[in-house]
Amino acid sequence: MIIDIECDIPTREVCEADLEHYLATEDPGMANYINIFGHQWAQDAGMSLEEFEDRKKKMTPMALRREIAARAVHTAPTEAAFLSMLDNAGIDIACIGTGRHASAEHTLDLADRYPDRFIPWARVNADEGMEGVHWLETLVKERGLKGLEISCFREKRYANDPKYYPLYAKCVELGIPARVYCTMSYASDRPMELGRPLYLDRVCVDFPTLKVIAGLGGWPWVPELVGAARRHQNLYIDLAAHRPKYIANPGSGWEMMLQFGNTLLQDRMLFASSWVTLGLTPAQVVQEFQGLPIREHVLPKWMGGNAAVLLGLEV
Repeated sequence: MIIDIECDIPTREVCEADLEHYLATEDPGMANYINIFGHQWAQDAGMSLEEFEDRKKKMTPMALRREIAARAVHTAPTEAAFLSMLDNAGIDIACIGTGRHASAEHTLDLADRYPDRFIPWARVNADEGMEGVHWLETLVKERGLKGLEISCFREKRYANDPKYYPLYAKCVELGIPARVYCTMSYASDRPMELGRPLYLDRVCVDFPTLKVIAGLGGWPWVPELVGAARRHQNLYIDLAAHRPKYIANPGSGWEMMLQFGNTLLQDRMLFASSWVTLGLTPAQVVQEFQGLPIREHVLPKWMGGNAAVLLGLEV
């Protein structure tokens, strides 16, 4: 069984929400992502690499991001095509959330229509205060929400910011995990250490029973995250948004993660694709991930077994 802890939603509704956001927002730091992933996003939206490079020379990063987002609306797959992509990848269950500006309502509606395929999560901004905490509780109790997403770098605060603590406490009360952004970001107008594992370690100290997922694997502070996971038995790790085929390369910085993920941390490693961000199909991400030097008896744990235990699924 394969369970994807972070599966992007590629539907037209989400692409339209992306476009609306980029048209309404001037965010040069986040626009820098176009320099990292833009060529893949351009291809997915039907723009040739030659056209992309030409426009990159003539347009600001945000203007180019808007054009690609506008084109993506017209190339977005249908729900049926999305399900077919998951089938082709062998992904049995996908955790879908409010990344890429997918609304909570759209996410929950998808999960309602396909309860055997999708598990809904939601991102809550700490600035919403207790209103956000109550909203989270309502979604869990009334709509079947299964997890919280915390995006530190987007909110420009550290994982152990006191504003997050009411949300963490509510997760403990509700028995749901919190998946916290834990790696550098390419948003060039804010400190990259917003995603440093050191701050997540403090959260685990203050909430020892909270099930925490360190999303995106902690790079380039991999040894620090491995150390935190050895200290805290409720800390899980996924490697979303990093190209799997490069992880095992010498000098990649992932050596310690592979070492301990094959041994002491083998029961707390999770598969997460973030396939739209990478500009790959779900099948490509799965194939590359399965090609990593993970022990034969450990690989099924990474691909879905550990997630099933974490989420309390009967499989």
